[in-house]
Amino acid sequence: MSYYLNSENHLDPGPIYVRENGRLHMVNLALDGVRSSLQKPRPFRLFPKGFSVELCMNREDDTAQKEKTDHFIFTYTREGNLRYSAKSLFSLVLGFISDNVDHIDSLIGFPEQIAEKLFSAAEARQKFTEPGAGLRALQKFTEAYGSLVLCSLCLRNRYLVISEKLEEIKSFRELTCLDLSCCKLGDEHELLEHLTNEALSSVTQLHLKDNCLSDAGVRKMTAPVRVMKRGLENLTLLDLSCNPEITDAGIGYLFSFRKLNCLDISGTGLKDIKAVKHKLQTHIGLVHSKVPLKEFDHSNCKTEGWADQIVLQWERVTLEAMKPRETSGPRKAAQHFCKKFPFPWNGKRARTEAPVKCPLADTHINSSEKLQFYKEKTPDCLGPLLKREAVSSPESKKSIKRAFEEPEKEQSNSSQSSKQKCVCLTVEDWDLLNSY
Repeated sequence: MSYYLNSENHLDPGPIYVRENGRLHMVNLALDGVRSSLQKPRPFRLFPKGFSVELCMNREDDTAQKEKTDHFIFTYTREGNLRYSAKSLFSLVLGFISDNVDHIDSLIGFPEQIAEKLFSAAEARQKFTEPGAGLRALQKFTEAYGSLVLCSLCLRNRYLVISEKLEEIKSFRELTCLDLSCCKLGDEHELLEHLTNEALSSVTQLHLKDNCLSDAGVRKMTAPVRVMKRGLENLTLLDLSCNPEITDAGIGYLFSFRKLNCLDISGTGLKDIKAVKHKLQTHIGLVHSKVPLKEFDHSNCKTEGWADQIVLQWERVTLEAMKPRETSGPRKAAQHFCKKFPFPWNGKRARTEAPVKCPLADTHINSSEKLQFYKEKTPDCLGPLLKREAVSSPESKKSIKRAFEEPEKEQSNSSQSSKQKCVCLTVEDWDLLNSY
């Protein structure tokens, strides 16, 4: 800068022309010593004349490219020219907060409309797939908005997602429908224990088809309801089909679900089916259905809520990470053994590389072999008849009263006996309760 200021102190006379012999020509100042004192010094050029500079994004650094282009909206005109316009201040702030959503202290009391847009912006940036930060961000939303984030979750045949994103799945609150069919959980899986937590007391529909469950798993799942009246006490639909290790003794633990309206125990290891039908009808009022119930066709339970696309992102990321690699030696032999002899697993065992189809669930079960139960609705059609008989004769009134009192007594006796059976605890039950 000082170079140009100092150069302006010298007066530039401009070009000098001289006429000699009738011709006008410019004097060449380089031949005499006047040039250094009269001519303005030229500034130093870093690049030659005509050199142009083009701004190029660093393709290797996605973060730097994102920061440079995130503030603008690029569109093409009809002529094919690229034009850009600046984003609104709201969009810029929303993008900045979504990039740092895991650092938010709390979202309790924040408007739901803005929170949904913030969730969508973070989801578009795949913030919930990041290890650690995704879990913290998801917990902030679930503790503030509950069922709005996710009210129904379908994880059918997605045991790889359960294995990789177990803590994220456990963070969902106020679920009403949960489908864990064909996931091979077993009796000791951590997610099965999480089902008895108070955070999932809102679950009304639970699908546990083909999960290698036994009587011990059913006893563990129903222990809080049988003793402490908490856990899955609001359950109205339960699917335990294709679990051959569940026997007649395991069905007895289901009598604590007093609100149960639909039950599927097809493909279980029952021995005395007639006795099981009678017990289900007398204890919780479930009647065997002669036709397949549409409640168990697995079409009603779908992933619904703000986080419906996150489950798909988890599945895609998990499948990409579990792609088969070239292996040899003992590792290849171990993989061949696991594929040939699949077995129930928990969250700590080695994960398989490809999703396994559930053979028991895919086999065709005839309608006559299905053990699906439902609760009949009692129609109130005896009201006018009772009034007519009461008006006609007092003796009929007494007979009707006796007819209604007798089943009430039987029902009270059966309920008392069932309560006594529920209160009687074994040593195993006490050990199970002490483990919570």
